Amino acid sequence: MGLEDRLNNPIGKLSGGQRQALTLLMATALRPDLLLLDEHTAALDPKTAAKVIDLTRRVVARDNLTTLMVTHSMQQAVNLGDRIIMMHQGRVAYDFKGDEKKHLKVQDLLALFDDLRKKDSFDPGLAAMLRATYV
Repeated sequence: MGLEDRLNNPIGKLSGGQRQALTLLMATALRPDLLLLDEHTAALDPKTAAKVIDLTRRVVARDNLTTLMVTHSMQQAVNLGDRIIMMHQGRVAYDFKGDEKKHLKVQDLLALFDDLRKKDSFDPGLAAMLRATYV
């Protein structure tokens, strides 16, 4: 990502992708028991995000790091790691691992999110009763 050419530059002068790469390298230098990645590609353009993901894969594999990655990218969730835990309202809604996780597709996850959102909406009968009572 060009960091080797920018060793004397202040961090504030690095691009967003270079900052993320540097942060990843700093976070893994001491080989932590758990690496937490919280939306670490969210603010990056697709090309740079792909580079950061590639670097992440290589570092995690090289050091055999247990990693928890928080992401809203269904593509990343499907393509990376060996387990997906989908959260909804602070609770585990789905937990996929093994063969079940390997066969998941982006469309499957999107459908599950849609189902969760539908369950959050008012029941039409309840909405009518509330409207009649309070409006």
